[in-house]
Amino acid sequence: MSLNDVVETIKTLSFEEKQEIQALLAQYLREERREKIYANYQQSRLEEQRSELKFSSNLNELKQLLEE
Repeated sequence: MSLNDVVETIKTLSFEEKQEIQALLAQYLREERREKIYANYQQSRLEEQRSELKFSSNLNELKQLLEE
């Protein structure tokens, strides 16, 4: 089913059904974002354990680290 088919099907739903779809989409987006945040957290912990993270309070050094 294409996105266009989904959109056209949604147009035919009642107001309440559209609201339910809206709520479900918001929930799914929150869950996906949480999963992404958690994956980034896990990656950061792994990098920290491998001593791959670099820290600095020097602004020029931080800029240089970002360019790497």
